[in-house]
Amino acid sequence: MDWPTGLLGFAAGLLISVVTAPVGVSGAVFLLPVQVSVLGVPSPAVTPTNLLYNVVAGPGALLRHHRSGGLRGPLTRLLVLGTVPGVVVGAVIRVFAVPGPSVFRLLIAVLLLPLGGWLCLRTLHRASRTAPAREPSEVSPRTITRLAMAVGVAGGIYGIGGGSLLGPILVGRGVPVAKVAPAALAATFVTSVVGAGTYALLSLTTTGDIAPYWSLGLACGLGGLCGGYLGARLQPRLPETALRLLLGVLALGIGGLYAIQIVR
Repeated sequence: MDWPTGLLGFAAGLLISVVTAPVGVSGAVFLLPVQVSVLGVPSPAVTPTNLLYNVVAGPGALLRHHRSGGLRGPLTRLLVLGTVPGVVVGAVIRVFAVPGPSVFRLLIAVLLLPLGGWLCLRTLHRASRTAPAREPSEVSPRTITRLAMAVGVAGGIYGIGGGSLLGPILVGRGVPVAKVAPAALAATFVTSVVGAGTYALLSLTTTGDIAPYWSLGLACGLGGLCGGYLGARLQPRLPETALRLLLGVLALGIGGLYAIQIVR
């Protein structure tokens, strides 16, 4: 990796994580197309490289949430309990079942288009209400764990740690961002450690680019480390509606880009 590529990776990790960390998303979901289209990381090596980014970047936001007490509570434990086994299964699927770039682009579009659309529509619907919104229904621990496991599988395939998908889903259901963000980021960090380790082990027995690009992942992760801390620090000062809309629009844009590439 040359210096311009490293600096670009650092800047991308920094800018993306500043925007996404306040709502519990590490930023890997938006960093992935930068790695593929701009930095030239091949598939499937982009997935463990993204997981490496999460491992390095995660402690920045988690340190801030730990100081404010945001990591206490059962939600963090439930998300970790579900996503850890899921990300191992997803990593195996990613290496042996969906290694092709066309399938990979399709998976990105299928994941991000409905997620972004749902987040935008729900946010706009809530913002248009004149009457006070009803309290969201309580989600059972079993439902959270099962959902976390399913998202963990997707995260292992996609390289986003699992919590990066769970955060928007729970926020979209009306759970407060201040409660979801620390738990989702903690789950992302733990599952990324497990996922990156799984890919490293699979690289010893499988041919092809499935080991992470260590230097680039570290460069992006250092940017995310700084940006995640800043994003978590800014969370109480940023309007929640604007952040939800921004994440939804970004997800729609990235998913649409890959859908167009599939059609072409």
